[in-house]
Amino acid sequence: MQKLQLLGNLTPAQFLRDYWQKKPLLIKQAIPNFKPLLKFEKLAELARQNHVESRLLTHANGDWNLQHGPLAELPPREQREWTMLVQGVNLYDARVDALLRQFRFVPQTRLDDLMISFATDGGGVGPHYDSYDVFLLQAHGKRRWRISKGGDQTLVDGLPVKILANFEPDEEYVLEPGDMLYLPPLYNHDGIAEGECMTYSVGFRVPNFQELGENFLQFMADSIDLPGLYTDPALKPATKPAEIPADMLATVTEELNKVRWDEEDVAIFLGEYMSEPKHNVFFTPPAKPLAIGRFLESAEKRGVKLSLKTQMLYRGKHVFINGESFQAGRADKPALALLADERALDGAAIASATEDVRDALYTWYHDGWLELA
Repeated sequence: MQKLQLLGNLTPAQFLRDYWQKKPLLIKQAIPNFKPLLKFEKLAELARQNHVESRLLTHANGDWNLQHGPLAELPPREQREWTMLVQGVNLYDARVDALLRQFRFVPQTRLDDLMISFATDGGGVGPHYDSYDVFLLQAHGKRRWRISKGGDQTLVDGLPVKILANFEPDEEYVLEPGDMLYLPPLYNHDGIAEGECMTYSVGFRVPNFQELGENFLQFMADSIDLPGLYTDPALKPATKPAEIPADMLATVTEELNKVRWDEEDVAIFLGEYMSEPKHNVFFTPPAKPLAIGRFLESAEKRGVKLSLKTQMLYRGKHVFINGESFQAGRADKPALALLADERALDGAAIASATEDVRDALYTWYHDGWLELA
């Protein structure tokens, strides 16, 4: 496996073995000569949109104020100690998406999004910890990071954000453009802007087991097959009419114990669940879609690519896209797996694809899930 400058000249395997969910890693010039991919004005424009998740955090005279987007107005850039956070910027800008994809040495089921934080001098979100891994890439200006492992994680009461009451840092770093800091989950940290700055945060999904369990049981409800009706031909006269009969309890328990699932059921559930778009994600079909013949002709010349908003996964014969699943035939699977892994197919791959795959590509194009390259 190739060493990556992005990881401080470690291979992905070395990074995952020695640092992932274990300890922080400071990487000086992870991306040399890095410059912001979006200007402040473009970021502010995104924050004004209804479908984009954004927040504005201000800190003045010891008071914290949190405002959720859309953010129609922002404080003047000369004002100290305010931060604008824009979530999921990779969904709206191809360059930001390409940056996020550099972290695909972690499986796509775990890769979440790229958030951009703009802060004026002294700005930050306060000392806190996250439940997920994060890479903090400095894009513009400087930010001073103070971090500590564990310790007292008591939160200050009555604030609109989660801020540690007794934060005591162990280490301190100043990041400049191109520098990056990796932090494992639950690591206490506090980043303060030194002058105006932008930080790009690559975050990872952390499925909640309780939520997974609840959703899995709902998923299984569609496949449960328990034929027959409850009967009790040997029923005895009730001496305690309100008590649930022991025979009824035993019979129903026996029937419910017939509900079974296997790894394939879990794989289908997980693929649909992990590929389901977030609540604020909407797809835009082409305004004037091509007929299927014209589409395939163009696709064979130009290739296709998944929409920035599309999530596509696979496991075995099952393929998942934007919360939907289907079984792929043996001949269909290679092209579909390539599309999921590379997020694109070239013209030659489309020309040699099966009719079923070509039909699926056209359907997804029509729905806005993929587009001509």
